[in-house]
Amino acid sequence: MPKREFDDRNINWQTVEGIDHLSYHVLSVDESARIVDVLFKFAANERIALHRHGANYRTLVLQGELRIYRPNGDLKEIRPVGSYVAGRAGGEPHTEGGGDQDVIVYFTNRDIDGPVYEILDAHHAVVATIGIPEFKALYEAQPVSVA
Repeated sequence: MPKREFDDRNINWQTVEGIDHLSYHVLSVDESARIVDVLFKFAANERIALHRHGANYRTLVLQGELRIYRPNGDLKEIRPVGSYVAGRAGGEPHTEGGGDQDVIVYFTNRDIDGPVYEILDAHHAVVATIGIPEFKALYEAQPVSVA
């Protein structure tokens, strides 16, 4: 079977200053249901900021492989294209990134009751949080995708 890439030509990828190697596109923010759906693109052979998940989530790898690293930098897990994972809030802080190509992952964050993500420094102190209000602002500010 021929290898197929996820066609993201019609997605207006955005970035957040201070969070390197990451692009995003917010798909939806449902405040009443406490759900945020977002596409993330992690750069190949790079890692994003150390963070912890503050909400239950589900992921689906659409392109490439998602590499997850422990806080000390050791590779913890590789999720190949097509991998679907359901995770719980909390857990070990980690970094994530792409394998040999950019990885695109669909994240749906559910049962949000506070921060969706806590961005951490090297000592695991919280330096920033991203919750429903921040995702709503990002959603409202992003250009509409081309159809």
